Amino acid sequence: MNNIIVSSCLLGNNCKYNGGNNFKPELTLLSKKYHLIPFCPEVMGGLSTPRVPAEIRGKKVINQNQIDVTEAYLKGANLCLELAKKNNCQYAILKSKSPSCGFGLIYDGSFTKKAIKGNGITADLLYKNGIVILNENNYSQKL
Repeated sequence: MNNIIVSSCLLGNNCKYNGGNNFKPELTLLSKKYHLIPFCPEVMGGLSTPRVPAEIRGKKVINQNQIDVTEAYLKGANLCLELAKKNNCQYAILKSKSPSCGFGLIYDGSFTKKAIKGNGITADLLYKNGIVILNENNYSQKL
């Protein structure tokens, strides 16, 4: 059975910045064919739940209080890559637009929900290491 890294919030874990989740019940159906490995880069990087929302601005991740939280995001991304490699993951299903997990589109750093082209810290690291990045809206077309 192939292993897939999945954003923990998509599997119903309350690790989102506001203490909630982004549960996608249809994702659980994948567990019949794949071993799903939940992972939240923000939490693994040392950030609390709930936490102040953060977005990428330039090369840094800045929270809404203007505090640079880039190091926590980098730590979480590196731990995710380590887990993916250890488990021979070829795919990751990640939360879209997130400063960690967004792939192709992320929020622009203005905290106005405006999206721009770009990748979250974790998604970018996984992608650069050969892992196919899918999001909660397009995974079924690719697996």
